[in-house]
Amino acid sequence: MKTETGNEAMSIITAGTICEGKLRSPGSIRVEGRIVGEIVAAQTVSIGSSGEVEGNVSAKTVTVGGKVNGGVLAQEKLVFESKAVVRGDVRAAKLVIDEGALFDGKCIMSDSKGMPPQMSSEVKPDLRRPDQK
Repeated sequence: MKTETGNEAMSIITAGTICEGKLRSPGSIRVEGRIVGEIVAAQTVSIGSSGEVEGNVSAKTVTVGGKVNGGVLAQEKLVFESKAVVRGDVRAAKLVIDEGALFDGKCIMSDSKGMPPQMSSEVKPDLRRPDQK
């Protein structure tokens, strides 16, 4: 989605902000605060170093620099930056994990043509602690 100035629309959840529920955007979303619930964006989801998400994330491109406890679906590219902590199953066409990132879950790789438009039942988060599995 383009604004009147031609720039892509970006929704920003700033540090210190807590949102509960389902967050949907026809553009992109940047999270520096805390989201408890599902995030779905048509373009990109960027979770900054102070960002936390308790729930599933779905977008064309997803970049995680903070924490995610839930499943992640990236139709094109998924990036875990060096300070990322991701606990949940992921599905992506391309996956980049920087040195230092923590990933605890399963990964399904497939090209963007084979991607479902939403989180499939295959990519459900298992939020039990390791000692409970």
